[in-house]
Amino acid sequence: MSEENTVTFYMEPELCKSAQIGKHPFIGKIGNVLAAAGLGVSFETLGRHGAPEGKGWSMSHIKSPPDARGLCFRRVYHYPFWQIEQSAERWAWDVAQTPFVPDRSAAEEAARFYGFWQNRLFGDAPKHSTRSSFVYVPLQGRLLDHRPFQICSPLEMVGYCLSHTDAPVVATLHPNETYDSAEISALAKLEQSNSRLTVQRGDMEALLAQCDFVVTQNSSVAFNGYFFGKPALLFRKVDFHHIAVQADPADLSKGFSAVAKARPDYPAYVHWFWQQNSINAGRPEAEERIAARLRRFGWPV
Repeated sequence: MSEENTVTFYMEPELCKSAQIGKHPFIGKIGNVLAAAGLGVSFETLGRHGAPEGKGWSMSHIKSPPDARGLCFRRVYHYPFWQIEQSAERWAWDVAQTPFVPDRSAAEEAARFYGFWQNRLFGDAPKHSTRSSFVYVPLQGRLLDHRPFQICSPLEMVGYCLSHTDAPVVATLHPNETYDSAEISALAKLEQSNSRLTVQRGDMEALLAQCDFVVTQNSSVAFNGYFFGKPALLFRKVDFHHIAVQADPADLSKGFSAVAKARPDYPAYVHWFWQQNSINAGRPEAEERIAARLRRFGWPV
């Protein structure tokens, strides 16, 4: 089949192999939609610098597409929820730009959906959620860098937690990040000079079940916190910002005060965010939703 009629999927080696042998349900469903439109598919390993430009229609896993004929696809935090977008930057996604308005007529369905996923993801842990008077700060990478889309560096964020609250602060290192000696040294120095700060790895579920609220740049831990009824203060843009408190560098005290009092409608939000604004690959209408997303970006399906 010609390049004009072929969509190339660019993915990590393991995912590429899974797709090639037909073992990835969501990619398989995209393939069905494309086949129905007369388009073929091919699979290639994603290079360090992403997919190549000018190679026709493409779907890149997680990475931003190489050109106007490419799209990005990625999981929306947990299976089987997915999204198809023009950008890998979650804060640029359609859902991030869409206002959240709770649908009171769907309250019963939202509660059922929320309860199902609480149990599916975390078992009984959310039922025993409490508030033990500490702040949970899940860290990501590049602790010393203040990148343009952040309010401050992650290390500075930890400092703000200490200066704007009287509670103990538990900061956790990301399990998949590699930190250099300068980062570890700076974090250790901050911990040694502040008796209220504890730095550790892991224990996400236990920390979510006991913390008062989550403070992070845009870690998915904050989204997981919604299943435990824990509000979030965000120091960076993200797609699930609607019911979180956004830190304002001009008035950080206001943000910390607001998140301590926040009690958003978690069931309504999770139902809206996942069931209405992502693609649930386990639902019968998944291929219909995929086709709608591709048409949204002008694809011939």
